[in-house]
Amino acid sequence: MEGKEVRFGAPSTAAWAAMTTGASNGSVNGMHSSLMPLGGAVAMFLMQLGEILPGGIGSGIAIMIVMALLAVFVAGLMVGRTPEYLGKKVEAREIQLAMLAVLVIPLSMLGFSGVAAVLPEALKGLMHAGPHGLSEILYGYTSATANNGSAFAGLTANAPWWNTTLGISMMLGRFVPAVAVLAIAGGLAAKPKLAPSAGTLPTHGGLFIGLLIGVILILGGLQFFPALALGPIVEHFQALAAVASVH
Repeated sequence: MEGKEVRFGAPSTAAWAAMTTGASNGSVNGMHSSLMPLGGAVAMFLMQLGEILPGGIGSGIAIMIVMALLAVFVAGLMVGRTPEYLGKKVEAREIQLAMLAVLVIPLSMLGFSGVAAVLPEALKGLMHAGPHGLSEILYGYTSATANNGSAFAGLTANAPWWNTTLGISMMLGRFVPAVAVLAIAGGLAAKPKLAPSAGTLPTHGGLFIGLLIGVILILGGLQFFPALALGPIVEHFQALAAVASVH
């Protein structure tokens, strides 16, 4: 129970951690660094997806729209037609802006984490070494880029390196996607609305929902699974090995 909310217990503490990182409200009722390794991985992954689960609350709805545009673009490639969304043609400019909004997130989270993992000045702020130490670094930049406000604890971030780079992460994660989404909205608003045709992909049925979920998970998995594998997933197997050795 170390680090957990004793009034509600470990399960409710873990559920709160998932909601606060998925819905971008930043509140915590426990120390995320005290979660089991996969619990910390879930909290990180929900932010890395753009805080669009559950429900795309708040600014997450903007990233959900970006994912929807990418989903219709993928569908358009498969059927050989110009993709459409809400009756508007989705062309090269919209996809370029959508990719900018999507790629700046891993660039900030993983780029800064990679540098901090080998920089002696940054490593001074860690409480733990090994995979958990990497999780502290990754969570710090993930939360800052996602503008979530939650912390993994353990990391002493009140130092010049951390203050500077975490601040840059916040700017990249907040303003670049916002500008890209506003530019997409302006471009789509200026286009005429087209009548649905035989080649139009409906965006309100189960087929599109499945395609959207696939794009979100595949994109997130390709971007972040290697980093998570080196941090919380490795730590999970270390914990299993330690339990097995005791028994």
